[in-house]
Amino acid sequence: MLLCVYNTLSKKLMPNRSKSKNDFKSQNRNKKFPIVAVDVAIFSIKNNKLQVLLIKMKKVFFKNKWALPGGIVPIDKNIDQAAMSELSQKTGVSDVYLEQLYSFGDVSRDPFRRVVSVAYYALINSSGIRLKTTSKYGGVGWFPVKGCPDLAYDHDVILKKAIDRLKSKFAYSNVVYGLLSKKFTLFELQQVYEIILEKKLDKRNFRKKILSLGLIREVGIKKGESHRPAKIYAFTKRKLQFL
Repeated sequence: MLLCVYNTLSKKLMPNRSKSKNDFKSQNRNKKFPIVAVDVAIFSIKNNKLQVLLIKMKKVFFKNKWALPGGIVPIDKNIDQAAMSELSQKTGVSDVYLEQLYSFGDVSRDPFRRVVSVAYYALINSSGIRLKTTSKYGGVGWFPVKGCPDLAYDHDVILKKAIDRLKSKFAYSNVVYGLLSKKFTLFELQQVYEIILEKKLDKRNFRKKILSLGLIREVGIKKGESHRPAKIYAFTKRKLQFL
């Protein structure tokens, strides 16, 4: 009789280690409120390609898959601060272009718990940046957005949304400054536009248009060139301006 009571209590008190992934998801759906997280698509131009920063997962279900940097929003931070923290932790930079992109809240987007993600995208010039991560992840690296591996969670959807936003932003703002160094040539500027827009631009028309907008100013001449030295430019303001 005592053995029977003990077995009954054990079944009620001991965790069921054989719960399936679907059971776990079902259990979390019954919780009253979702958790809020941030995910950040960090873009840069490397090897004449638009590239995105990815981290390698160690979690069950996603082990060895790549994902966008992100995490749960701490109780003492707002979502912008949490996104900037992720950016700073992975790249060591903070004074860069960062924009809130979209909210992703599909019920089944996270197999561990009910999570709503507020996504951001950031633009950085990666020259001199040393990537870093913690033991929580298996690695960190830059990947061309074309030919990017399949990503964990719904990060493929987030990445596509971020690329589309970036392309559209180029048409009506000076957001390109986030991908360039503080000083650059018109050739380098046009090259970034062509990489993002995925098309060749007429050199004469591009230069005429960009100079007429008053967004950049001449700051010097490129040294060390034997023939006609290229002029060096800088943005009049390194903050978002609309055309």
